[in-house]
Amino acid sequence: MEYAIETIHLEKVFKKENTPAVKDLNLKIKEGELYGLLGVNGAGKSTTIKMLSCLIKPTSGDALIEGHSILKESDAIKSISDTSPQESAVAANLTVKENLLLMSSIYGKKKEDAKIKIASIISSMGLEEVASKKAGKLSGGFQRRLSIAMALTSDPKILYLDEPTLGLDVLARRELWKIILSLKGKKTIILTSHYLEEVEALADRVGIISKGVLLEEGTIPEILKKNDSKNLEEAFIKAVGQGDLL
Repeated sequence: MEYAIETIHLEKVFKKENTPAVKDLNLKIKEGELYGLLGVNGAGKSTTIKMLSCLIKPTSGDALIEGHSILKESDAIKSISDTSPQESAVAANLTVKENLLLMSSIYGKKKEDAKIKIASIISSMGLEEVASKKAGKLSGGFQRRLSIAMALTSDPKILYLDEPTLGLDVLARRELWKIILSLKGKKTIILTSHYLEEVEALADRVGIISKGVLLEEGTIPEILKKNDSKNLEEAFIKAVGQGDLL
């Protein structure tokens, strides 16, 4: 199997919209790669994640996740992938540890095995000091860490991080970057973001998406060269500007 994630003319049109939220998307992402999907709000990033994680069905096309079709093998895909969603999905009245134990029980983990795994996750995610605090009392940065930690309880091969640092201050964002960097090479990751510096700091390869269309794809040096740009911001503006003419 050459690619961990491959989309094949993937498209999503919502009934209330005249134009596709995602249009003819063709991605090829290697195992262990951190792929940054960069675009403004409403570009189609979250819709793409929802299709790949089998939360919504595509209007047309398909995607293969570790060789499994999102159209025909959703159970197999859900067993090897997980998502840290844009919206907070933590149980506010449970502690950090209780949230992680709950997720482990949902995935059918044995209690003793779950405790060992959770202790490791709490340590790697820097959650020791808040492990006994209720999730609803945590800062935004710690809530995002917990959200990612919950996605890791199933030990997924594929991890989707949908706007993981949205709304965080600069320091909290940088701390979360360190955690995401520690996962590189261990998981295949798609990270969606509209923060240019975030994608630049974390991604092996970048896709620029606008109005549901993938406009550019490649390493940052490749994208800069193609757009004759000195930095990613300039390249992004040029790419999106060209996309508006399509």
